[in-house]
Amino acid sequence: MDFGYLKLYIDGKLVDAHDGKRHSVICPANEEKTAEIAWAGVKDAELALAAAQKGFAYWSKLSLAERTEWMRKLRTAVLEREHDLRSAMVYEMGKTYAGAWEDIEAVINALEWYPAAMKNMRDEQIPDYENTHTHKMVHQPAGVAVAYLAWNFPLLNVGFKMGPALASGCSLIIKPSAASPMSAYLMGEILHTIDFPAGVVNILCGPSSEVAHTMTTSTIPAVLTMIGSTATGQKVIADSTTSIKKLGMELGGNAPFIVFEDADFEKALELGIALKYGNTGQVCVAANRIFVHKNIYDKFLAAYVKRASELKLGHGVDAEADMGPMVSRKDRDRMFALIKDAVAKGAILEYGGHIPEGKEKGNWLEPTVLSGVTPDMEVFRKETFGPIGSLMSFETDDEVLDLANDTEYGLASYIFTNDHKRIERFSRELQFGEIQINGVKYAIYLPHGGIKNSGIGHDCSHLALDDYLIKKRISMAI
Repeated sequence: MDFGYLKLYIDGKLVDAHDGKRHSVICPANEEKTAEIAWAGVKDAELALAAAQKGFAYWSKLSLAERTEWMRKLRTAVLEREHDLRSAMVYEMGKTYAGAWEDIEAVINALEWYPAAMKNMRDEQIPDYENTHTHKMVHQPAGVAVAYLAWNFPLLNVGFKMGPALASGCSLIIKPSAASPMSAYLMGEILHTIDFPAGVVNILCGPSSEVAHTMTTSTIPAVLTMIGSTATGQKVIADSTTSIKKLGMELGGNAPFIVFEDADFEKALELGIALKYGNTGQVCVAANRIFVHKNIYDKFLAAYVKRASELKLGHGVDAEADMGPMVSRKDRDRMFALIKDAVAKGAILEYGGHIPEGKEKGNWLEPTVLSGVTPDMEVFRKETFGPIGSLMSFETDDEVLDLANDTEYGLASYIFTNDHKRIERFSRELQFGEIQINGVKYAIYLPHGGIKNSGIGHDCSHLALDDYLIKKRISMAI
């Protein structure tokens, strides 16, 4: 499928890159070119920053009702282009067509939910104990926001940033990943079609060393927000110190998935598969390290391998598939290296680990299961970000708690048990920003954020608005 040539969206216009450069987007399923995009450079980043400054001056002065109306108009236009947007994600990064709905849903929910959340923001009244003054804390939009987005959920990530930024009154520059820029560029086309106010949203992609560096080191942005790796987040923080900026970052994860012997076996099994192989394992909250109590370990492992072996691989808008290809050859090769390291250190390759027969072209990898994983293996230490299920047994609560926390990351965690004292203890002692017990739920109104090296701040919920708002104290003598 060929999406043709897609342009930058800067200052309300669809434009070529200043130097005329283009970049080919390659489909990870078949290695064929699926689009060309305008490939931004330093000058384009500078133009986007200037446009966003003007956009902020206009947008921040609109009433919330006026901003809400524009966001509703954009939401309607996104739904009208749903098929095009979902198809773009299928062909730019290998997502299944069914799985791409999650991205669309995130965008439309964010555009609807955040204006209402902003409406519910109230000035905070502060008592004066001497009765000499009145005091209140008020919220105002921070300024220009720059968003660096990961490739794994191209439009979900757009929604997570666009919703709170626009509702708060900030203007926004979106830099999608070079691995999956098409759907974001199509959002630029949609914004252009509905005559969205110029400069309020700008979308461009190019070399990070030019585009991201220019924007991060600029003194124009008031907010830098991103979804990506911890290493990238550290670089953005280091480069941002040309001025004091608000930072919001959702970074890497290494989620423990803990199954006790008193758990609902079928539910834990079903979610363990879904959280590992959904989106081909390319998810920051994936079940990275699966700990199963020794009394049910053999049974769980056998059932897990069986379920993994039944997953269907496929690609295309008409394909009935559970998993697509990995986003790049480099990422697939990284999976082979993790498997090799684990097996060399004593893990057992229970299933998969190879290129599927007949799918030599593209970045395909079988759903893979490793057993007997130990902390000295890279697959235990690193964020896998691929379709490798890593299983290990445990005996005591103390043991598994120590193993679960033995990571630099602290994003999501999952436990399955019906012991209320254990739930209370693990809720308190697991070192993760999210602890999900006997089930899984993510929604636009639920806070999503990590601790340790997994990030700063939150996506989703009213807490995301904090990244885009400043607070002022106003005191007046009586």
